[in-house]
Amino acid sequence: MTILGDFKKFVFRGNVIDLAVGVIIGAAFGKVVTSLVNNVIMPPIGYLTGNTDFSNLKILIKNGTKPEDEVAIKYGAFIQDTVDFLIIAFCVFVLITIIGKLQRKKVTKEQELIPPAPPAQEVLLAEIRDILKSKPIV
Repeated sequence: MTILGDFKKFVFRGNVIDLAVGVIIGAAFGKVVTSLVNNVIMPPIGYLTGNTDFSNLKILIKNGTKPEDEVAIKYGAFIQDTVDFLIIAFCVFVLITIIGKLQRKKVTKEQELIPPAPPAQEVLLAEIRDILKSKPIV
């Protein structure tokens, strides 16, 4: 096969497309969660802590004449990103838990439709019966 054919085969496998969709949905979900944290969760927390804007909290190491010349440890942005991560992780946990429960219900419904296998003795007796039926009567 050619390189182009191999690449086409690779790209159009189900796993690659599923992964691409997951990455795109994940990026969009990340933006929604970031907005939730920045605009809904952090303002009340900032209000409770004395109108503190967490994204601006920092330890200044070197003051600069311009903002880009400044050297600082921006621990407020770290707090913000940590809250983002915890919310995303919790949402993924809830989503996976729900999907797992739905799959278990689906499996149990399918198992109800399939009759249970007969015991080994009955299978053996049925085989003996079939062998006896196939032999001519003398």
